[in-house]
Amino acid sequence: MASVKLEGVTKRYEDVTAVNNMNLQIEDGEFVTFVGPSGCGKSTTMETIAGLTLPTEGTIEISGRDVTNLPPKDRGIAMVFQNIALFPHMDVYDNISFGLRLRKYEQKEVDRRVEEAADIVQLTGMMDRMPSEMSGGQRQRVAIARAIVRNPDAFLMDEPLANLDAELRVHMRTQLQRLHRELDTTIIYVTHDQAQAMTMSDRIAVINSGVLQQVAPPLECYNEPANRFVAGFIGSPSMNFIEGEAVADGFESVYTKIEFDPAMQGVSTGQEITVGVRPEDVHLERNVDQVGEPTRAFAAVVDVIEPVGKEVNAYLLFDRDVEASAEGRGEGQLLINLEPDTAITEGDDVQVVLDRENIHLFDRASGDAIGHSL
Repeated sequence: MASVKLEGVTKRYEDVTAVNNMNLQIEDGEFVTFVGPSGCGKSTTMETIAGLTLPTEGTIEISGRDVTNLPPKDRGIAMVFQNIALFPHMDVYDNISFGLRLRKYEQKEVDRRVEEAADIVQLTGMMDRMPSEMSGGQRQRVAIARAIVRNPDAFLMDEPLANLDAELRVHMRTQLQRLHRELDTTIIYVTHDQAQAMTMSDRIAVINSGVLQQVAPPLECYNEPANRFVAGFIGSPSMNFIEGEAVADGFESVYTKIEFDPAMQGVSTGQEITVGVRPEDVHLERNVDQVGEPTRAFAAVVDVIEPVGKEVNAYLLFDRDVEASAEGRGEGQLLINLEPDTAITEGDDVQVVLDRENIHLFDRASGDAIGHSL
């Protein structure tokens, strides 16, 4: 196992800063996922840890050893890429053992390591198969086994499931969790898929525009986001946001008013703030008995209904004159999750309440979280 420490890591490409002053401590045996939108710097951060690119500033330590300027082969890591990149002319055994044979390991040791790795990723009995004869999930397991045989201090995985279909991604997600448990080693994982991040990780490192936004366990990022970006990125469907300002008795926007004591929440009258509430914390007034601490009810109009199996997503407009945005999440709009058998149709006038216990407040200027419950 290995700890990994990034201190002041910055990577610039001419006038573009891909990673900006990254400070992060990853402990022995942790499964940490870098997550964020495309182009946020998560893969570049991993590449600096791997040694595929050198940081412009800062230092990188693995197991307390400064590896900032060491080549990848001397860092004690193994990497699994999005592009599986197996040798098409080699069978499974030769693909897995290639690196060991290149380093002149004795055949007995090569056989032992390949057998152990194949058993871990459930490839026993497939050693003579060619990559063209295997499914996408099986090929990905070959790539992982090729990394395992090196006995690395840490595994770096850059979107290894991105090219698999939805069913295989779920299957391989489970396999990776088992792999982490069996190997008891450090895994640093990169993905833009928050479902993978939430289900597999000990901690999530949320990155945006090269800046680390929050590092915390998945549920902490979900329930107590550090800022508006994290609140909007973590969770599917994403959080609703209502812009307004603090008034003497709470929050007021063009369409809503929510009562609370501003002083108790650390805001001052006139301060511009944003209320955040997840779709599952918005309820029809007729179901108010299901809400522990409801806000006052306010009117809305059902715009679009999306049945998605176990639930129904309903896009609401606060007013019939609101011009709906293309994504249905603009100003004056609200997304609500409903039970699949809810009697509701497009164009209905409804009354909705918010669950005060799960209302988040953010400062509009900085985006930083102010509080997570009223």
